[in-house]
Amino acid sequence: MSMKFTRRTALTSGLVAGAASCASTPKMIPYVAVSEAAVGIFAHGVASGDPQAKSVIIWTRINLPDVEPGSRALVVWETAADADFIDMRGKGEAVTGTFRDWTVKVELTDLAPGETFYYRFRIDDHYSPVGRTKTLPAGSIDRARFAVMSCSNYPFGYFNVYDLVARRDDLDAVIHLGDYIYEYSTEGYGGEAGKALDRNHEPVHEILSLADYRARHAQYKSDPGSQAMHAAHPIIPIWDDHETSNNSWKDGAENHDELSEGDWESRRRAALQAYYEWMPVREPTNSPEAFFRYYSYGDLLTLTAIETRLMARAKQFEYSEVLAGLSSPEDAELFKNNILWDETRDMLGAAQIDYLDRALRTSVNSGQPWRLIANQIIMAKVTTPDLNPHMEEDDIEALQAEWDQGRAFIEASALGLPTNFDAWDGYPAARERFYDMVSNAGKDGLIVVTGDTHTWWANDLVSRNGDHIGVELGTHSVTSPSPYATEFLGGKGGDYALLTNRDNKDVRYLSGEDHGFIDLTITRDAANAEFVAVDTVTSRNYNAFTKAAFEIERKKGSAKFTDADGLGFKEGFLF
Repeated sequence: MSMKFTRRTALTSGLVAGAASCASTPKMIPYVAVSEAAVGIFAHGVASGDPQAKSVIIWTRINLPDVEPGSRALVVWETAADADFIDMRGKGEAVTGTFRDWTVKVELTDLAPGETFYYRFRIDDHYSPVGRTKTLPAGSIDRARFAVMSCSNYPFGYFNVYDLVARRDDLDAVIHLGDYIYEYSTEGYGGEAGKALDRNHEPVHEILSLADYRARHAQYKSDPGSQAMHAAHPIIPIWDDHETSNNSWKDGAENHDELSEGDWESRRRAALQAYYEWMPVREPTNSPEAFFRYYSYGDLLTLTAIETRLMARAKQFEYSEVLAGLSSPEDAELFKNNILWDETRDMLGAAQIDYLDRALRTSVNSGQPWRLIANQIIMAKVTTPDLNPHMEEDDIEALQAEWDQGRAFIEASALGLPTNFDAWDGYPAARERFYDMVSNAGKDGLIVVTGDTHTWWANDLVSRNGDHIGVELGTHSVTSPSPYATEFLGGKGGDYALLTNRDNKDVRYLSGEDHGFIDLTITRDAANAEFVAVDTVTSRNYNAFTKAAFEIERKKGSAKFTDADGLGFKEGFLF
């Protein structure tokens, strides 16, 4: 008798048991991460970001001892065509002080498009480290290249991913998709890992005030890997939730208790003030939450960075709350159809949708072949496979100890609910509005890059009516652990990843193993995404390798995956 192989039989037949190891062994390249950070007055290094064709932001912070409240200082900035500052290009002054935590942020203007140049700062006879940056190109270009990353949790390990990216000299920009800092105390998420590595969060308590958020940003900017990455490339960042607090939404956050931690508005305001002080970005002119913008790369592509947390997002559902109201599969269907799909549950808001519509239409009308969206959370449809047959009570108790929704999540997995209510799956009507906007503006060549989950993803984006909108590339983390890594769920995290891949046709590839970044190269004819990984974040001695690679082309009106490399047998079958 012959057997017909499907995505489902692929993981249950003996033929493929253990076959994930059949992928060819990748080439390992050894590195020793930089371990010395800047010292002295410029101990937080330099950074640049938010590039445009004729302007870019440069940043530093000065560390002056024994200053009085209200003090100010004059800082000189310089630019040059070379790292030795022989061919000087520009010079100016900026004022800083206690009013902005001694950070310095300068918008350089009247620059040439597509220009690489160097910058530094000076106060008296003290010089900062030298930074390198680049403006956006204009006119006809053949390619653009980005390092796409997210989720850099200091206690969980060394920033080897940053170190690896800093060694590159062929990137146009670093796209950081959020969770640039984390808000937890040394007793919270990542605390035990931090104690083992002596990388404990500062301050030791959960950050709540402006002083707290400033101190946490200062710690992250003091890391040598972070300093090296920022000095080497301009950054285009978006925030996710941990820049404020876990699972934030417009009026609160899962990790915020107003009774013990004060009102949410004050905390959010403090977090955003510190963010704008410490990041090399322009500040919105209307409201601090309106942190969305676009970048045009010549006649090749437009990159649009969106905001999904603080402007319009409705409160997330919690698994325990949802499960309490469900007693049958019929109840689950009613929940999905009548409550989850509530049209009033928003994500982006009308003003942002209008802005994105204009940006995408401008790109399409100008003849650019590609549109790239920098997005925080998984956009593709992902439902949870039934985990109940695979989990022992000890596994469930261990998960519950780490996540207070763990038991409810396992029980609900039999009901075909979304894996993550905090992702776009928790806001399906808002996702359809986004898809409708993209389709009307022109969806050809749409690639969405996503962070948040500490997991590698290659997904198809498909609307409710089956229209193929584009593709999604999800990057793993700089350090944060993945729920799909082998060691999770009682050692069954890898199986969970394969089951999720099998049961979701829009998920083409999924892996929780190995931290890293996406090396994304876009040409006129195709896009190539290499998932570049490091083998450890618990030592500064690490190996780098390409975990998987995907080719994307514009086919039949939308971007589609056309090839994959480096996949194991199971992964390749499911792709």
